[in-house]
Amino acid sequence: MARLPPGIRFIISFSRDQWYRAFIFILTFLLYASFHLSRKPISIVKGELHRFCTAPNEGEVHFHSQSQKAGDTAPHRLPGNGTDCGWAPFDQDNYQQLLGALDYAFLCAYAVGMYLSGVIGERLPIRYYLTAGMLASGALTALFGLGYFYDIHSFGFYVVTQVVNGLVQTTGWPSVVTCLGNWFGKGRRGLIMGVWNSHTSVGNILGSLIAGFWVSTCWGLSFIVPGAIVAAMGIVCFLFLIEHPKDIACSSTLVKYPKAYENGAHRFRLQKQVLTDERSKPLDPEMQCLLLSDGKHSGHQNHVVILPADGGGGMAAISFTGALKIPGVIEFSLCLLFAKLVSYTFLFWLPLYITNVDHLDVRKAGELSTLFDVGGIFGGILAGVISDRLEKRASTCGLMLLLAAPTLYVFSAISKMGLEATVAMLLLCGALVSGPYALITTAVSADLGTHKSLKGNAHALATVTAIIDGTGSVGAALGPLLAGLISPSGWSNVFYMLMFADACALLFLIRLIHKELSCPGLATGDQVPFKEH
Repeated sequence: MARLPPGIRFIISFSRDQWYRAFIFILTFLLYASFHLSRKPISIVKGELHRFCTAPNEGEVHFHSQSQKAGDTAPHRLPGNGTDCGWAPFDQDNYQQLLGALDYAFLCAYAVGMYLSGVIGERLPIRYYLTAGMLASGALTALFGLGYFYDIHSFGFYVVTQVVNGLVQTTGWPSVVTCLGNWFGKGRRGLIMGVWNSHTSVGNILGSLIAGFWVSTCWGLSFIVPGAIVAAMGIVCFLFLIEHPKDIACSSTLVKYPKAYENGAHRFRLQKQVLTDERSKPLDPEMQCLLLSDGKHSGHQNHVVILPADGGGGMAAISFTGALKIPGVIEFSLCLLFAKLVSYTFLFWLPLYITNVDHLDVRKAGELSTLFDVGGIFGGILAGVISDRLEKRASTCGLMLLLAAPTLYVFSAISKMGLEATVAMLLLCGALVSGPYALITTAVSADLGTHKSLKGNAHALATVTAIIDGTGSVGAALGPLLAGLISPSGWSNVFYMLMFADACALLFLIRLIHKELSCPGLATGDQVPFKEH
């Protein structure tokens, strides 16, 4: 008998369950990467909405610097188009405030909508909820770009588009985190979600490259193409997303059962007859239909796991106030508020800062800004690995926040010295700024959403995720707005604001760090209420 080819041997070395888990990992990665891909164009296009101005009667070009006083440079007036300093109404001296208002409109709507999204998402099928959000987000992202083709210069049009887009994009994060949490247990959660959370940086990088390709020639396509990609991924979500392992009767070994599928839900109905000695053993909801974290099959190979019915026997979704009572939710939420403030300030303003400081054109500045996201990929993975090894989520975040503040100061000081210094500091800042943000929004949220105090209520994950990320989104809304207000007085003041935010984020973790250090081996997801210590 011929020996199987190496490729086939590799394929069959993994179980059906493992292939499904890998598929969900990759699919949710791509789905949320497309969301971030659609958020990035606004930061790239800012330099085109208010671009270089041509001095009167001269062919040379200079930048209308944010640090210059309003009266230092008079923009050159062109017949029929106001000025050649960009796209009205962003061609005026108050363009920083207008661009900051666009960011604030999107992020403020996102923050408000996130609190509602988790509660709604728990009560609707994830696949339908996420698909609807992606289709709507794709249409609204493209609508912003249509302003270029239809020559729309109404500031209200762009603000309303950003507000509605911010609301519909809240469908994404609670949905993908809940789906991933359903498929993966707590084993190596920090590493798994650290790798998975690189979708944020991958989406930002792709969004920067796609938007940068058209920004100087036809900036409307910088929005329309990402919008089409998000909508296309929404269709992929509808066709392929599997919300929970039980939806495909995932188990080690199946036995015969009387009915193949439940009506409408396409779920296997498993036989209630199991081995007598297994009936009394409680089941870990997170480990149903999953392989053990070490890759081995469960020791029980000849029985079928009973899946709880979706009807009256299931536990009710947790309330908003109930989720707030979970130990650590409030502290991590407030920490994320300031950590996300820093991250999103870089997300929305970094290309314009590079254009101003290094005097690069819009496309090159956008490409260079992707290095911050490259550093973020390594930072998220590093934070996950360290927190898994130490079993101390808060301490890992605290250490990275402690290092991030002085790194931001160094970046502001040496980024003016040339591209080489800027490249190195972008990578380092990206790792330290994105590490805590990535860890809190993924592994920490999943730990708290499956906290022992919930007694197996898996319905809490979407609500906890929405509370933490929603609070963080308040900071994400404030950061770019403050940057727009502060930057006219000098970029150094913006960096002082970011360093202060990092210090505040660290301050809110002090109590949790103290508990972790005083109770070795106590992981975030296993904490008991503080009053019991």
